[in-house]
Amino acid sequence: MSEETLYDRLGGAYAIAGAVDYLVDRLHTNVTLNKANKGVEDFHTDQYKAGYKFMVTAWSIEATGGPKCYPGRDMFESHKHLGLTDFDFDVTAHEIKNTLYQLGVPQKEVVEFMEIIESYRSKVIKS
Repeated sequence: MSEETLYDRLGGAYAIAGAVDYLVDRLHTNVTLNKANKGVEDFHTDQYKAGYKFMVTAWSIEATGGPKCYPGRDMFESHKHLGLTDFDFDVTAHEIKNTLYQLGVPQKEVVEFMEIIESYRSKVIKS
């Protein structure tokens, strides 16, 4: 018998969508993140919020072993206009981890998801 995927252990699409809904709301109001980077602040508007939630949900589903459903560009293309720094990445990762803890995700799954997030650092940071 094979081990359940992280997608399954996180509760599938509905649970991931709920977590992303909560996370994106936190990111949109994170003063540290939004004041540190004008590009991020400009993107964190209501105009883009629903689409952003959809894309992060779809990406998270795929990244955790769920069905292929992410219709977006690769991570570099999706983020290069933002001019992200390591600081921006760290603040975002902190919000992701806090969201998972706030929603009661077990430590094993938090660690595993955060390893996925960290593996994307070099794909989204401005070099």
